[in-house]
Amino acid sequence: MEQAFRPASKKPPKELAGFSPLRYSKRPPITITVVTEASTDEAPTPAEVAPSPRRFTPLQRIVLPIIIAAGYSFIRLIGPTLRVSISHEEGAQPTVGQRPLILSFWHACIIPATYLFRDVGIRVMSSNSYDGEYMGRIIHKFGFVAVKGSSSRNAVRALLGLRRALQEGWSVAFSIDGPRGPRHQVKPGPVALARSSGVSLSTFHIAVENAWVLNTWDRLIIPKPFSRVLMRFGKLIPVPADATDEDLERYQQELQDSLDRIREFAEENVHRVGTGEFRRGNRT
Repeated sequence: MEQAFRPASKKPPKELAGFSPLRYSKRPPITITVVTEASTDEAPTPAEVAPSPRRFTPLQRIVLPIIIAAGYSFIRLIGPTLRVSISHEEGAQPTVGQRPLILSFWHACIIPATYLFRDVGIRVMSSNSYDGEYMGRIIHKFGFVAVKGSSSRNAVRALLGLRRALQEGWSVAFSIDGPRGPRHQVKPGPVALARSSGVSLSTFHIAVENAWVLNTWDRLIIPKPFSRVLMRFGKLIPVPADATDEDLERYQQELQDSLDRIREFAEENVHRVGTGEFRRGNRT
C-alpha cells in the first residue's frame, strides 16, 4: 500500500537544526510503503521510506539482483555455522531485541551484524549510492527496514524518519563511520537523534576470530565458516532533551570512547568464546 506524504515544514525541527548545513527547497512527495514482516508480528506493521528514483547504468541494473542473491545466500549459509557469544558491560542492553534504542557500530561489522540482528525489525540509515542500494535490499531480506539518507545527503530527512520509527517503538541503527569514513570516527547523527527523541544510545562491536578482511576503507569483515564470534554491548548512554550543543560534543566523545572500549575488549577475548564467561548463546 502506498500513500503520499509531504513534510509540513521546509525547515528541520529545532533539535535537529544544527546537525547538517543542508539547504531546503521544494521537493516531490516522499513515498511511504507499508510492508508486512511475519517475523516481527508482535509489533506494529513497519513503514519503510522508499528510495527516491535513481538511474543506474545498464550493467549495474543487470548485476544488482546477482549481488543481492549472492550476498543474501552467503550470509544465510555462513551465519548458522558461527560460534557466537554475547557479552555485556554493566548497564548495557540485556538482549539483542530490546527496543527502542539507538544502536551504533563500526561499518566493518555490517555482515555479521546483519545475521545476529536478523528479524528484529531494526530501522537503518542507508545511503543512496549503488553500494547502499544493494546492501539495503540484502538487509531487508533479514528483516531490516532501510531509511534512505546518509551523513552527507538527505541527512535531516533520514533522521526525521528514524525519529518517527523510535516514536513507534522500533530500534534504529547507525554504521557510525559509514558510508565512506573516516574509519572508526563517530559522527554526530545518533547523539542529535537521542536528544530529540529521548531514547538512549547503545553500542556494540562484533569481533570475528577467523575472517576475510577486505582491502576497503573500512576493512570489511567477512566471517569464515565455523569461526568464533564475540559481540560486546556497551552500557547505555542517555542524552537529556535539554542538552546544549556543548553537551552534545561531550556525549559524542562518550559514544566514541564506548565504541573504542568494546572493540578492544571483543578483539582481545574472541579466542575465548566457548569457555568460561564467554559461553555460546543465541542472541541473549
